[in-house]
Amino acid sequence: MKIYNGAIITCDREDHVHNYLVEDKGRILYAGAELPAAYRGAPVEALGGRALLPCFGDTHLHFASYALFNSGLDVRSARSLEELGERVRDCARASGDKVLLGFGASPYSVAERRLISREELDRACPGRPVFLVKYDGHACVVNSALIAALPAGIKNLRGFHGDTGEMNQEAFFAVTDFVTKKISLPRTLKNMLGAVDDMALKGIGLMHTVSGVGFPLDLDVTLETLLGKGLASGFQTRLFFQTMDLAKVRRRKLKRVGGCFATALDGGFGSRDAALRLPYSDDPRNRGVLFYSDEEVARFTKQANREGLQIEMHAIGDAAFDQAVMALEAALKDRPRADHRHGIIHACLPTEEGLRKCAGLGIQIPLQPAFLAWDLEPLEYLRGILGERAAGISPLRKMTDMGILLSGGSDAPCTLPDPIAGIHAACNHFTPGQSLTVAEALKLFTCNAARAAFDEKERGSLEAGKAADMVILNRNPLAMKPAELLELKVEQLLLKGQPYKKGQRILDLLARGLLAGGKI
Repeated sequence: MKIYNGAIITCDREDHVHNYLVEDKGRILYAGAELPAAYRGAPVEALGGRALLPCFGDTHLHFASYALFNSGLDVRSARSLEELGERVRDCARASGDKVLLGFGASPYSVAERRLISREELDRACPGRPVFLVKYDGHACVVNSALIAALPAGIKNLRGFHGDTGEMNQEAFFAVTDFVTKKISLPRTLKNMLGAVDDMALKGIGLMHTVSGVGFPLDLDVTLETLLGKGLASGFQTRLFFQTMDLAKVRRRKLKRVGGCFATALDGGFGSRDAALRLPYSDDPRNRGVLFYSDEEVARFTKQANREGLQIEMHAIGDAAFDQAVMALEAALKDRPRADHRHGIIHACLPTEEGLRKCAGLGIQIPLQPAFLAWDLEPLEYLRGILGERAAGISPLRKMTDMGILLSGGSDAPCTLPDPIAGIHAACNHFTPGQSLTVAEALKLFTCNAARAAFDEKERGSLEAGKAADMVILNRNPLAMKPAELLELKVEQLLLKGQPYKKGQRILDLLARGLLAGGKI
């Protein structure tokens, strides 16, 4: 048994802040203003100026991709194409991988204000295939060596640009499938364990991962299932299968379907292929791309809803958002469900009518507040391509006041899994009047994250009877100004009441994963 004394920020429905919390055997026994006599005499940890909160959740990340790129070449901080090319050269010298993998190329954060080209990648790494994914995770740049190795059919797909090396849309998905087949199983598992350890340093104990990127036989789904069941720390995994082939979901007895890639309804702002109702401000001929017809999306959502699955779909532009709302509305009319918790991921540019329907139908939105302060896709760029519409991106205040359930994620590897950065961004929205309070922003990554996948009875708030999944912060965020929130630091993650321990072995993970029957 252990007692915590200080600022106990419960993140419950009433926003209680208590003075005491009692934990025993991984469970919360008590949280309240006064310490009952029955618990006196147990060890006490005085928090002082620190605070105890529920552990954080990340409700949308591509875990297999994040784990892969987290251990590889990261060019997000490069500020010129020369610097980016030098990093590619350094990585090529140090790595023996058959394909050089990198992440984070952006035309908006380098001095030249353009994307690195195929020819420049050829000069940086002439003899080995290079696969460099853009910062938004929806396009890549490849060199000549990789193009030469691709199956011939890929070159006929939409989005294939052999001259520049940039791959978008279906061509990007196909190239990704081709590359992921080259990654070894031991490396993938090692990367996954390391990625969980890094997320734990940020106070994350729950993740909603979207899987099915193109590994052979959907190996990423298999491995993430084993990971979720096999982690000894108590770290929680909820898995969404990125597929419209529901037979795959049934065979694995999964409860959730959707995400991006095969269940993305459009692209992104970075490649100007997010689907818009009106043309892009800088290109009157372009309204982006809807990957599916209304009929195709509605057919998918109706069948998935009939089978009792929880559905999430990627939609960034307003046309894609409306398509997602339409399809979910049709599915719920076809078979009403009182508590489905279907969601629209990102919902960056929602429409007023679509939001009203989300509120009425109980459609939730797992969004990424860090997009609001993303130097790889800055506000200046968004205003340039969207004009006045940029002010309507992620209207957090409006959506919250309408009663829509919002939860916070990172879309990693696009942004790093860092709830504190997301909380800060949510409290400092670039559009006046659309910021959340600190208490509301904390809930995006705690109780709302738990509720987004039916976990609220077990975790997400500090209440008696729930799992003692908690995080200690260096300061009390409720006593801080919104502009100061980046000064918050995670001091410790506690899962089942115990400090998180990193360094689990692969064999132990596999053994536990194969034998355990935990929730995924």
